[in-house]
Amino acid sequence: MEKFIQDAQALLNLRLTGRQVAALQRYEQELIDWNSRMNLTAIREPEGIRTKHFLDSFTCLLAFRDAPPASLIDIGTGAGFPGLPLKILYPNMRLTLVDSIGKKVDFCRHVVSVLGLDKVEVLQARAEELGQSPAHREKYDWAVARAVANLNILAEYLLPLARVGGGMLAQKGESAPAEAHAAEAPIRLLGGHLRQLIPIALPGVAEERFLVVVDKVAATPPHYPRRVGVPSKNPLK
Repeated sequence: MEKFIQDAQALLNLRLTGRQVAALQRYEQELIDWNSRMNLTAIREPEGIRTKHFLDSFTCLLAFRDAPPASLIDIGTGAGFPGLPLKILYPNMRLTLVDSIGKKVDFCRHVVSVLGLDKVEVLQARAEELGQSPAHREKYDWAVARAVANLNILAEYLLPLARVGGGMLAQKGESAPAEAHAAEAPIRLLGGHLRQLIPIALPGVAEERFLVVVDKVAATPPHYPRRVGVPSKNPLK
């Protein structure tokens, strides 16, 4: 864990408290334990969990520009990434975790309970449903996702959930520049403006990583997102 603490400081100028480190260690233990019984993530070794899950989640800080979000929704969160590590950093943040797979939702609820986190809602739902729900539509400072779908599809999942003045953040691999170029028109249609792509170099990880940062500059037209399944079957162009 010492190397991870040093990496977080070197990469992000992030000084973790003892309480934060203890929470991450417990989270890691629970993930390893649950992964031995069911397939939650492909990454099962402590070093991989620390770099490719925890540190990767923390890189979202580079998009927030020293203004921690008061509210964040994480779509397709899986085993809680990036939402739960960000919640450990920002204990006062209101967090909504969303996944369509029951066992992943159960795990996230378990971790929230074990770590005693408050102001966290864990939902088994689809982004298209939440984007049309008055309780969630345009209610969040940031809507985030990691490796969920191509950017033109992801924009339709995330932008309806972000408030005007907030943003959408997608954690992507090497295809990010091409996807961002192809998604510029759908992003504009949905009320967004592509701000920047931030390259990320995780220690010991060869693959290219990017944060795709989109500002929410106008309200999303009311008929987006479309019905469940439609954005992925018929992506906006």
